[in-house]
Order: sequence, then C-alpha cells, then structure tokens
Amino acid sequence: MAGPGPFPLVIAAPTGAGKTSLARALVDRHPELVFSLSATTRAPRPAESHDVDYHFVDDAGFQRLIETGELLEWAEVHGRRYGTLRRGVLAALGKGQIVVLDIDVQGARMVRASLPAPVLVFVLPPSVAELRRRLASRGSGEDRLELHRRLRTARHELDAVQEFDYVIVNDDFEEAMSRLEAILLAERCRVHRLTQLSATLQTLRADIDATVERSV
Repeated sequence: MAGPGPFPLVIAAPTGAGKTSLARALVDRHPELVFSLSATTRAPRPAESHDVDYHFVDDAGFQRLIETGELLEWAEVHGRRYGTLRRGVLAALGKGQIVVLDIDVQGARMVRASLPAPVLVFVLPPSVAELRRRLASRGSGEDRLELHRRLRTARHELDAVQEFDYVIVNDDFEEAMSRLEAILLAERCRVHRLTQLSATLQTLRADIDATVERSV
C-alpha cells in the first residue's frame, strides 16, 4: 500500500518548552519530513544563522511579506513578529510530503483555519522551575522583566491546550521524542490519509473472490 497523503504537523508550545528541539530532531530522524523555516524580526541568538535557523528579516521586510500574502500565518510574540512562508509549505504538500511547523499558539490556529487536516501537537514543560531554567539558559540576554513577561504569556497559552489534537510533556527528551514519533506513525495510518487504500481493498476483494471460486 502506498504511503500516506501529505499533511502539516504543527508543534506549538510556550517559549522554553522545547518545541523547536523536538521538531528539528524529528526531521533529522525522519528525512522524508520537511521542516518549515519561519521568518522572524528578532535578532539571531548566538550560533543561529540566517536561512538555517530562521529567515531573519527587519520590520519593513516582514511587513512586505504580510502585504504581499506570502505568509501562511504570522503573529507578534514578545514584541517580535514570526511567520510561516506560504510557498514553502504549499510546495512541500504539493510533493506529497509531511511538513513540520514549529510555531506558536496563534499560528497553530491560523494553520488549522487555512489548511486541510493539520495535526496539532502542544508541548508542555514539566514544571515552572524547569521552564524558568530553560529560559534563563538560552543566551538571549533576557532580563528579569522579560522573563516574567514570557512566563505570563506561557500561562495564557496554556488555555489553548483543548484546541490541540495531542499533548506531550517534555520532561525527558527521548521519551518526548518517542511520543512524538508515535503520533506521527498513528497519523500516517489514518484511513483518510492512505492514498491507495481503495485500490488495495479492491485487489484483496478480487483475490478473496478468486480463492473462494477455486475452492468450490
């Protein structure tokens, strides 16, 4: 039987929950998947590169992307803007590929409204203490006020969990990855995604009929 039809796999979470690490590791372990690179107006962090980690653009460039309809979704988060380039996602789906989107809650809602049958996964941190530790270790130069703002945003985003299809707690990374891979496998086996299911069933029915006729 042929593989599943294409679909967007959206991974969203409060900042610091580890969604980007999970999304990139999933694509690294499954090279048939495609990672959707986001555009952002924020400055690169240490070790981040343009067109590798993000499409880094200035405010004017981001505004042009909005006005020309080049963004599938976008949102302002902590004073910076983030968005998904439409052409990359649609091109990958057109090739029959599964596209992994690492976006925020607002973006996940827009993708669900814009694309057919997306799969939405929400990643939770194991505790507030661990979330604070991860935010403090990111090397972003964030001060105490910025940290508190991110925590308040995270609290608000928790209200959106019920809008998602799956939830993963990112405590142990490998355990979280196993759960994410299980979601991927389950979604690939959904009846409506199996593009050659009708042909497979037709062949099986014909073979059963032929076997019964020969045994009569």
